[in-house]
Amino acid sequence: MLKLSELQHDALVEIFTIGVGQAARAMSEIVSEEVTMSVPSIRFLNRADAAAMLGHPDRQRVCGISQHYEGAFTTEAILMFPEDKSLDIVRLMVGESVPFKELTEMEQEAMSEIGNIILNSCVGTLANVFDRELRGSLPVYHLGSSEDILTASCGLADTVVLMLHIDFILEAHQIHGYVAFILDVSALADLQAQVDGYLANITGQA
Repeated sequence: MLKLSELQHDALVEIFTIGVGQAARAMSEIVSEEVTMSVPSIRFLNRADAAAMLGHPDRQRVCGISQHYEGAFTTEAILMFPEDKSLDIVRLMVGESVPFKELTEMEQEAMSEIGNIILNSCVGTLANVFDRELRGSLPVYHLGSSEDILTASCGLADTVVLMLHIDFILEAHQIHGYVAFILDVSALADLQAQVDGYLANITGQA
């Protein structure tokens, strides 16, 4: 498991905070309401522990939107919410008057759009800060247990999950979600090297 120094950890939190801030501004325009997002924590976990952060895998379905990225490092990025919270977000997007049946029919398209905004904001910020390209695929919608979604995305057994806990705060709602980055050993080393390069640049040691 990758262990970051305090300086490396703080740098990643700062970078992701910039990314979700950009996503919050884009989301505010969509829902016509001020949206505040924060990154209270990042953790490196194995797949089982990452799934457990989202609740008991057998009791609660999770909505996930994934995108594959390659470039500065290779990763599968996944935005995840409990299913009931994803419907709350969709209702904010389309309005309170939409019947529940129509809401569920819109869920996949609406959540894919939200996933694309948030994941590209986070990854785009990494690319800008590292001054390296990160190319992304189209978003893919998932609905199932947290274990199923992470298993489908992890592939190889020797992967680590970088989990970002994100708070979405609106005027009348507070919604907790997660962004997971699936990283193999090579990708972990690449990410750490990019963080070290960023720190060297800002401290004038490059």
